[in-house]
Amino acid sequence: MNERQALQRVVAAGAVIPFAAGLYGVLFGVNGLSSGVESVSTDSHFRYLSGLLAGIGILFWTCVPDIEAKGRLFRFLTLVVGLGGLARLLGLYLTGIPSLTMLGALGVELVVTPLLCLWQMRVATKARDAAALPDPGADV
Repeated sequence: MNERQALQRVVAAGAVIPFAAGLYGVLFGVNGLSSGVESVSTDSHFRYLSGLLAGIGILFWTCVPDIEAKGRLFRFLTLVVGLGGLARLLGLYLTGIPSLTMLGALGVELVVTPLLCLWQMRVATKARDAAALPDPGADV
């Protein structure tokens, strides 16, 4: 397996996380995390944000087929995920340490996703460089 295929597999598998978490939030609402929340508005907002999270997963999946050509979208998605991670980090500072699941999500948002973006950039650069090389079998 080459580096491009490895990246495609990792991104395809990794996109399951935001898609599944988002779908869970859409279907079960805020009470899917902690029962007893009575605010309909809080639940509505949570389901909306969960829909956005599922959409992020879907958009990462759209990057997989031509991953070396999807740099702009990949960087945009990384920015969105990173901003969410920074908001989560601020919440950690303001309200305290959340569950291990939320800390894991923070690690994915602020470490794993940017590393995947750097990997995508590396694969894209290699693809561009390979395309720029002259064909050794061609007549000059």
